Amino acid sequence: MKSFKVDGSTLSLALFTDVTNSKELLNSMQAGTLEPEVAFLNASLIPDIFPVLAAAYKTLLAKSRETLTTRTLHSELVYSYSGSKHITESLKRCGISENSTYILAALFDASDDEMKAVEKLINGKEIDLEELEGRADQAQIQKHYKITGLELGISSLADAITCRIASRDAL
Repeated sequence: MKSFKVDGSTLSLALFTDVTNSKELLNSMQAGTLEPEVAFLNASLIPDIFPVLAAAYKTLLAKSRETLTTRTLHSELVYSYSGSKHITESLKRCGISENSTYILAALFDASDDEMKAVEKLINGKEIDLEELEGRADQAQIQKHYKITGLELGISSLADAITCRIASRDAL
């Protein structure tokens, strides 16, 4: 697990592969019984950490303004990452599904005990965050975010996603 400073808070991230209990994790999240509260993102849609940090900043900004769109800070992170204004669609597409095997776990201001608890929650192998780029499903990302080949000629996939995250509310 690796931690990043975002707008005065800490965002801890851990990347897991070969996850076998995503159905149980999804059910716990939907029932509101997941302890500790954590955001689970579909890691195949994440080519780099930077767009996640941009979504985290946007999430913390919404919290400070008391304008969260979703019920929790962690679900707001998944929603912010999606780049879409449709909550249900965002959570389905960028969050985990019953058969997800590749997951990015994210926690805001987590204690050491909470981070260990998350590692115990997930039945999978933790891998280094550096593997995100090589494992990203570029075709799916381009389809979801409507990124054209022309755009990729002048910027990276991560930059294109970050741009959409940042500008979603302005459009």
